[in-house]
Amino acid sequence: MTARAMVLSLLSSRRSEPETISRLIQAASLFDIEASTLRVAVTRLIKDGLLESPSRGLYQPGPKSRSLVRRLQDWQNVDSKIVRWDGGWLIALTQHLGRTDRKQLTARERALGLSGYRRTPEGVWARPANLSQPLDEHRRELIAIGADEDILLLHADAIEMPDASVWPDLWSADELAATYVEATRAMKDSLERLGALPVPDAARESLLIGQAVIRLINYDPLLPPELVDQKGFLNMVETMRRYNEAGQKSWQAFFAMA
Repeated sequence: MTARAMVLSLLSSRRSEPETISRLIQAASLFDIEASTLRVAVTRLIKDGLLESPSRGLYQPGPKSRSLVRRLQDWQNVDSKIVRWDGGWLIALTQHLGRTDRKQLTARERALGLSGYRRTPEGVWARPANLSQPLDEHRRELIAIGADEDILLLHADAIEMPDASVWPDLWSADELAATYVEATRAMKDSLERLGALPVPDAARESLLIGQAVIRLINYDPLLPPELVDQKGFLNMVETMRRYNEAGQKSWQAFFAMA
């Protein structure tokens, strides 16, 4: 784990409280990251707008990462974001936005990917319309996490074209199902051994496994059960809730050692 990734991971695990530089340095030691390397990473994150310092020695998400961090922190409520699918589709139109601004193109496609959209053979971005958010709120969230302000969203109840039947195959149901099983097994195996590990080792393992699973949850397309093993996904989320509690206890014990 890099210093940059570790800082962002720890900050995204805290709901509102800023993180102290001393705790960041202490955490960095678990990953063989020198204090000087950690400080350089913090400085660069501030320069990039991903981090800010409300007061000396305290750090929190910066203006360019705040919306995304809030989105990532909301993983525990992911099951409330989906509703029954009636066969409709959400379609994002981006052709008018252009592709010359590579930085914005990357931000746009990351926002769409994070929200479960995939690019279709026809050149539009689509996903099943099974999200609980109203369309206007969903659009605002897309913009907040990087999409263009001029992005167009449509909710299509019916689509008639030759290749519409291939859209469900834009997502690999088998790969997603296997990922859910693997992640759930990894957490359960870790839960069985965390209590027997030295405190620093338990903290390190819980962060590595926990952040990997949280990333899976946040980047999951949230597909309906007609297209994917939704039960397996929700089981992974529930296991992660229990794993998160164990991980928080491991880190509390680790920081108490200072």
